[in-house]
Amino acid sequence: MLFSSIMFIFYFLPITLGVYYLIPKSHLMARNAWLLVASLVFYSWGEPVYLFLMIFSAAFNYYMAGEIDREKTEGGSGKKNLVFALVINLMILGFFKYFGFLMDTINAVTGLSIGYTALPLPVGISFYTFQALSYIFDVYRDKVKVQKNPMMVALYLALFPQLIAGPIVNYKDIEEQLTERSFSFDSFGSGAIRFCIGMGKKVILANNLGALNAYVAAIAPDELTVLTAWIGIICYTLQIYFDFSGYSDMAIGLGRMFGFRFKENFNYPYTAVSITDFWRRWHISLSSWFRDYVYIPLGGNRVPVRRHIMNLLIVWSLTGLWHGASWNFVLWGVYFGVILIIEKYLIGGYIEKMPSWAQHLYTMLIVTISWVFFSITDIGEAVRYLGIMFGIGSSGFMDSSTLYLLRTGLVLIAMGVLGSTKRPVKEHERISRGFRWHETVWALLVLLISVSYLVYGSYNPFLYFRF
Repeated sequence: MLFSSIMFIFYFLPITLGVYYLIPKSHLMARNAWLLVASLVFYSWGEPVYLFLMIFSAAFNYYMAGEIDREKTEGGSGKKNLVFALVINLMILGFFKYFGFLMDTINAVTGLSIGYTALPLPVGISFYTFQALSYIFDVYRDKVKVQKNPMMVALYLALFPQLIAGPIVNYKDIEEQLTERSFSFDSFGSGAIRFCIGMGKKVILANNLGALNAYVAAIAPDELTVLTAWIGIICYTLQIYFDFSGYSDMAIGLGRMFGFRFKENFNYPYTAVSITDFWRRWHISLSSWFRDYVYIPLGGNRVPVRRHIMNLLIVWSLTGLWHGASWNFVLWGVYFGVILIIEKYLIGGYIEKMPSWAQHLYTMLIVTISWVFFSITDIGEAVRYLGIMFGIGSSGFMDSSTLYLLRTGLVLIAMGVLGSTKRPVKEHERISRGFRWHETVWALLVLLISVSYLVYGSYNPFLYFRF
């Protein structure tokens, strides 16, 4: 079930909220129990069989955290139980997400034709596996107390607002909220507004930009012109931002409606002035997770230069692999790792001395090129598309398809570019200063337009759904 669906907006969410708030706020455990039931229904909507996988993950990680805590209490280190929990979690993730990728790679390298059955990817498995591991690691490090109530661990992993697309919520950030959280009309209202704005980013902007990109993707490579290729990847660049940040906004808004506070996941990444700055702003929860649980344990930057470079390459290879079971994602991750190493050790000082417009242009060129390798799974085709963008193998600079795209999509692209900056928010704050109703009316208008698109439209993909 997607947030941007009629079923969710008009059936699942109202019923879940209605029952939740009918339960007295003094009965928080009963509210948590209902929220867990609703989350499990939400998770099992498309593929009910994977409900058992979610339940197993919750039960297993609840038990292993208890074993780690028990061993440490008795004077042990808890390391063996930590390693066992880590191996089992990664084996489950690896089996469902990377088994086919591994078999394809073996067949390609060896020339064999080993057959296998491709399994559907469990929804959100990358997100809830990382959340489970954050709980296990933090119990081992004594950063959180072990949870004695298995229902709380299950709710933490299955909580539907952030289940399918994040943000990745570390247990230490939500530990107290599971047993004590405040409720107010202001918080609920701000959450509802945030949800509506996120819906607009996803349905009005991302979906329509995605349709333009899909039009370009359907053109045969030998018929692509330079400008058409650039229009396509620019549309994808904007689409993936509004798609993912829109879902994060909806998740954060839904969390507030139920009394939870999730951390921000995006901070205007397309206004960044370097790739280092970009990754402080894009998918913040994932970057933070790899920093806390992989990069720092490897030694971070408190090691010799060669080791630091190796640490960065390991982290960014894993970051790419997390996004998808394909070599193009690994290449995408390594690409960013190499750029970050170059910025750190070679050109960082020069970038800081550049004019702000040049810093931004440099950053967006690097980021836009990266989305070519992210969006096209065949590396050869990605390289060919990149060549066309720079005039290699193109059918010219522009043609009738280019003019059609400019006529139909230029305004939308301009809206996307403007919407990825802070300007609309600043203007909204200026106009609505002192008028609380203005924000509500605006959010309802965005929701109404979004619902209209959902009723009459058919193009409603979600790019991060597969992760």
